[in-house]
Amino acid sequence: MNYTLKVAEIRKETADTVTLCFKQPGLKKIKYLAGQYLTLIFRINGRRYIRPYSFSSCPGFDAFLEITVKRVKNGIVSNHINDMVSVGDSIEVMPPMGDFIFEEESLFTDVYFWGVGSGITPLISIMKYILSTKPNIRVHLNYGNKNHETTIFKDQIQQLIAQYPVHLLVRHFHTKLFVDESHPHLIQGRIDQDKALQILDDKLDPKTCAHYICGPAGLKESVKKAIVVKYGFLANVFSEDFELIKDPKDFEDVHTQNILINFEGIEHRLEISKGKSILEAALNADIELPYSCQTGNCSTCKGKLTVGQAKMIGLSKERDDLAADEFLLCCTHPLTENVQISI
Repeated sequence: MNYTLKVAEIRKETADTVTLCFKQPGLKKIKYLAGQYLTLIFRINGRRYIRPYSFSSCPGFDAFLEITVKRVKNGIVSNHINDMVSVGDSIEVMPPMGDFIFEEESLFTDVYFWGVGSGITPLISIMKYILSTKPNIRVHLNYGNKNHETTIFKDQIQQLIAQYPVHLLVRHFHTKLFVDESHPHLIQGRIDQDKALQILDDKLDPKTCAHYICGPAGLKESVKKAIVVKYGFLANVFSEDFELIKDPKDFEDVHTQNILINFEGIEHRLEISKGKSILEAALNADIELPYSCQTGNCSTCKGKLTVGQAKMIGLSKERDDLAADEFLLCCTHPLTENVQISI
């Protein structure tokens, strides 16, 4: 069941980023976990657009339901939100989803957060949850941006430092700013493997440390390599991906194919160009299939393969919950002619 939320407040975080603050519905309240995302549905110029945005708020900590949206060049929805959405507007949303959440039964003593740019959004949600409910855990935020002006939540982060001075350590990494040694927690350059190695503490037991990563693929790889070099193994690493990671080699057996989609009893014939997922092709043909995350993490776009062969490309996590004939159409590519999908 979808909800309709009213925008109560809009905060300008940076020149190209806003936070939408929603009131809880009057009757059925939305329940969510820190780190999950909210999927917004828009109708822009007659076409339906669905986009997931991570909660930047934390249940029990923030009064509103909050999502934060950075403008993307040529991004229809992100530009619409930054330019057109106003206080008082009503927006249709799906129920919260996502498994990028704190491991509640864990015995972690230290939790490291690694983020770049808008990757801070789910991280700050989880940070606020840990700081406000887990007094025995130390939180380490390592956050990369161009400079102070492009840093999302810079004021909120300062407030958290003041509120939790013992339990929160923040390191800012700036690529467009000269940093001298008088700023011990302001570091010049990107978060790379060498810098991550310097941050990781030799004195800590790696089994009691967790790492939450949200940012470009390069950030995730750098942090993972640093952990392996420092401790000899990889454990307790959780990541959130905003896009599918595609390897060109995965497309060597993929070719342009004609397929048939049976959606709610209506048949649609489509040409799927090489490199395009079935979902992309369907949306471009104005077939309004259900979808949400577009990264293979949820199951909203799941379809059943009834004829032919296909494969999923770009999944960052194993999906053992899918049956052999079930495919996530956001990352599915036909391998044979006349593939048939039922939804």
